[in-house]
Amino acid sequence: MFRRRTSPRFWKRRTVLKVIFAIDPGNEFSAYVLLDDNLKPMGFDKCTNEALMNKITELFLFENIKCDVAIEMVASYGMSVGKTVFDTCVWIGRFYEAIRRYSNVNPTFIYRKDEKMCLCHTMKAKDSNIVQALVDRFAPDTPNKGKGTKKDKGFFYGFKKDIWQAMAVACTYHDMYIEKGEF
Repeated sequence: MFRRRTSPRFWKRRTVLKVIFAIDPGNEFSAYVLLDDNLKPMGFDKCTNEALMNKITELFLFENIKCDVAIEMVASYGMSVGKTVFDTCVWIGRFYEAIRRYSNVNPTFIYRKDEKMCLCHTMKAKDSNIVQALVDRFAPDTPNKGKGTKKDKGFFYGFKKDIWQAMAVACTYHDMYIEKGEF
């Protein structure tokens, strides 16, 4: 089942639940976030690619979920790349195919440049700038980057490096396609 710090009660709803499922792929491990229609995290994790394939099949078994899917896509900027980048590309294709097979949803590819421009309004943004943009948007004026503590959980409680990037993919997808109505 999807790992999150909340109960899986959303699986039992009778009404259709609209969610965004975003993936930050890697060559061995990938991160994902599952957001509700208010962009609140319902589930997230960083796991092996094989485990994420199992989670994809679980997610689409439920008929009461309408899911938009976004996957971060690799882009060439003229630099040479190594084996890990090509392995990541293979996994992007496998995730895409699994999502198509189990849901008939066409995942949308989100490029890193789109994330930078959408969230930070500059191509010079780094990961730390993207994280800060997400904190400013969802948890302004909160300490510890909106994570909170075990006793007083914040909006981003449990987020780690790659999960932040999956959240950036989801927010960029929302801003570019749902909010602007391009899809």
